[in-house]
Amino acid sequence: MSVVITPLGHASAYLVRAAVTAPSVYNTQPWFFVADGDRGIELYADPDRRLPRTDPGGRELVVSCGAALFNIRLAMRHLGFAPVVRPFPRPAQPELLARVEWGPYARPSADEQRMYAALRRRHTVRGPFRNDPLPAGLAEALRVQAAEEGAVLHVVDDAASRKHLAALVKEAEGVHRKDAAHTAEQAAWTWRSADPRPDGVPADVSVAHPDCTGFAGRDYAGLTSMFPVPPGRWPAPAGLVAVLSTDRDDRSAWLRAGQALQRMLLLAAAHDVMAAFHTQPLEVGRLRTRLRREFLPGDFPQMILRLGFAPAPRTVPRRPAAEVLR
Repeated sequence: MSVVITPLGHASAYLVRAAVTAPSVYNTQPWFFVADGDRGIELYADPDRRLPRTDPGGRELVVSCGAALFNIRLAMRHLGFAPVVRPFPRPAQPELLARVEWGPYARPSADEQRMYAALRRRHTVRGPFRNDPLPAGLAEALRVQAAEEGAVLHVVDDAASRKHLAALVKEAEGVHRKDAAHTAEQAAWTWRSADPRPDGVPADVSVAHPDCTGFAGRDYAGLTSMFPVPPGRWPAPAGLVAVLSTDRDDRSAWLRAGQALQRMLLLAAAHDVMAAFHTQPLEVGRLRTRLRREFLPGDFPQMILRLGFAPAPRTVPRRPAAEVLR
């Protein structure tokens, strides 16, 4: 079957190439897209890429898709159009998360252009940060960006609270490491350099021991089985420690949280500030409840992250637009 390349095809591919740079747990990239004539594009959750052990309720899947949705909006804004977003347009089709149509002309703002320029610079950090202080005013700017999408960024700035949050992360990571089904699921999305993939996480994504910082990381390389205690520890985590929350805990809130997350990540990346994610306590029901009670009375935690300057950037691959545009 021959494929005819049209201007419409180019526009859809342009939007999808922006969308797929969004982060996702284990880099599962749990989405696909359907071009809708000359009107816009539809974003779907891909159930084949759901993580039944790590994310049984699909919360993180929808958050990841929300980040991809923000990228679509931003790509339209870069071209000078106001996106018209219709979330969950067909309730009988729950995997359809959003439809985005081309709206009227509207000049992009300076912040939007800076965020678009950071789309492919942004990457997830798995390991320690440098000790450099963050740019002045960045924390407040990130709070504003989160609020624009209906979410709240809570900065954990006192030492006692940060230590307590780190303990919850460590406890949750310990639960994961003792769960054979969970470690098998993580291993299924981990690959070796001799057998690369366009998704998942390379085992050598970080040369640091996952417990070398105050906030435990995921053990992609299996280092903790060989070295239960890290050979050395970095000083207390540099950068900004924060929890992103919403006032509700349904699919609509998760989609909003993903858009808020990506909006913050791109503004931070425009300043060369990157994020490390520590969502393990949000994947263990009793620990998520505890975290909510002790840190966010009234709100629901959707993301735990640190922000700082990475010692060495390391990106993970993305599937090509042709594979996810249907």
